[in-house]
Amino acid sequence: MSANGTAKAAPRSRPPGGAGPRTVALIGPQGSGKSTLTDALLTAAGSPPPRRAEARSRVMGTETRLAHCTMMEEEWALLDCPGSVEFGQEVAAALAVADIALLVCEPDPARAAALAPAFHALEQAGLPAMVFVNKADTLGEGRIRDTIAALQAHSRRPLVLRQVPIREGGDVTGYVDLVSERAYRWRRGEVSELIRIPDAVQSREVEARAALAEALADHDDALLEKVIEDTVPTPDDLYRPLHADVAAGGLDPVLLGAAERRHGIARLWKALRHDAPDPAATAQRLGLDPEGEAVAQIFRTVHAGHGGRLSFARIWRGALKDGATVNGARIGGVTRFPAGEPGKVPEAQMGEVVALGRLDTVATGATLSPSGNVPALPFPAPSAPVYALAISNEERKDDVRLSGALQRLTEEDPSITVLQDAETGQILLGGQGDIHLGHAVSRLAEAHGLRVSTTRPRVAFRETIRHAARHHARHRRQTGGHGQFADVTLEVTPRARGEGFAFEDRIVGGAIPRKFIPAVGDAAEEASRKGPLGNPVVDIAVTLLDGAFHSVDSSDMAFATATRLAMQEALAKAEPVMLEPVDHVTILVPQDGTPAAQRLLTGRRGQILGFAEKEDWPGWDEVQALVPEAELHDLIIELRSQTMGLGTYTRRFDHLAEARTR
Repeated sequence: MSANGTAKAAPRSRPPGGAGPRTVALIGPQGSGKSTLTDALLTAAGSPPPRRAEARSRVMGTETRLAHCTMMEEEWALLDCPGSVEFGQEVAAALAVADIALLVCEPDPARAAALAPAFHALEQAGLPAMVFVNKADTLGEGRIRDTIAALQAHSRRPLVLRQVPIREGGDVTGYVDLVSERAYRWRRGEVSELIRIPDAVQSREVEARAALAEALADHDDALLEKVIEDTVPTPDDLYRPLHADVAAGGLDPVLLGAAERRHGIARLWKALRHDAPDPAATAQRLGLDPEGEAVAQIFRTVHAGHGGRLSFARIWRGALKDGATVNGARIGGVTRFPAGEPGKVPEAQMGEVVALGRLDTVATGATLSPSGNVPALPFPAPSAPVYALAISNEERKDDVRLSGALQRLTEEDPSITVLQDAETGQILLGGQGDIHLGHAVSRLAEAHGLRVSTTRPRVAFRETIRHAARHHARHRRQTGGHGQFADVTLEVTPRARGEGFAFEDRIVGGAIPRKFIPAVGDAAEEASRKGPLGNPVVDIAVTLLDGAFHSVDSSDMAFATATRLAMQEALAKAEPVMLEPVDHVTILVPQDGTPAAQRLLTGRRGQILGFAEKEDWPGWDEVQALVPEAELHDLIIELRSQTMGLGTYTRRFDHLAEARTR
């Protein structure tokens, strides 16, 4: 195959040595061209994807797309991941089962910060990676070294340029490969043309090649000796340490291209074939012994309508056949996806990524084996929700169906949470933003035929009192036979915030028999669950000071009724005040977005506690603040609108405070 062109489809076969199929996860921000690049890679491998853009539009933006292909007798699985930070769980899951990541970006240095979450995810996963600067033909007068410098500010791994652009008339028309020292001119729709390195590029090529050699020499003594002696390294001198460093995650090579025009695709394939670890090496990195029973891991779950539940899994050891039992469940079908289209196969071999049918009792992230006793492989925990909606059926008859649909929704996407608020009675759908939950609501309609209404969740306000108050209440009723009689004098006093409810009995001289005292305490606590302002009352002490009883007509019920009457009046006289929950909020933003984040917080009645650079996140800050929960509903939407869609936050309850307005 030439430096850029289309290869014929190869027959499905195992690569020499039986290394097994390899998996590439394509990640990067929205608009970088990941899906276009995926299609270009498939086309170059002779497996052009089906042209069903309309059917694929939703999936391409919100869900990981799996496609298989064969390149030069080697099998590959491509995982095209969503670009929005709101679907980061899909990205993290794909990285957990990939051999290498392909980080796709644009050549604009101003957009480099958008890569920071991806760089951090790669470091967390310990996954080898390459960077593909897409749309390189739009670089214009910009310098690729400026793009690399901007990216490097957000990556702890060294980024090393593999190619330098060739310009003609101000346009980028090709590249020089720094390892082979060969130059190619791109030709749309045709193979690239091998050309002599232009004179205008030679000095830059020498400079960039020296920088590459110096970066690789850090871990290769033989190359280091040549660098020190100022000896020009051969291509083999560079290929060897480059392969080792990429596989070890020691550095990320950077390649150039333009997926829409099919520029640089063949060279990218060559780099992937040379440097991507095989599945055995990846399994070893994950701590899996090469010997033993078959092992697989589920990284994604999909409910495919009439097709039933599909569990997408990577086979890490051995083979899994259709009908085999894993973790106590029987596999009901094994599906591959050549060029993205499903096709049944009898079994899946080590290294393959396939969909396993009917594993209804096995959760996303589970490690599968026939015995079910293999230690769990690492899998990312879902992020805490940053946005929530209260949902309800438009028709009450669908309540049971809604419960089942929500369960399937959380099985498909573990970063979605469902909670029924015991206090408000609302069903709360939590997720990573308005787009994320909008997609979830659409799934309820499209996949389950459920139309739901969404509203802003209600805040769980509380009440307390500002000063003490005393009230006497008497309950008397005569209905024939035994009547009802109880007399109590109660005092309510405020307690320090967070001390809760307390009851004290100061009855002396038998004014109220001891057997009735517990009923007074229980009734007082029950009465505090709804105060004069309609909310639970907290941080109060109730003292029973005096009372009276009747030897025949007094009872627990009568004293409970009298207590409730006394509590109602005493609380109203004690100057009740509304309390609102205040959360401790930690906002994570690129450093140039820190002032905007601070303004946003103060505009929402937030108290800034400070900010500092985020550890292990070069170029990013954490801003700490105390913010009323009532102000947090759409915080994530405004935060992302002011930080190029990148800002996020975590929160935890901190304390209750008197409610106030802006």
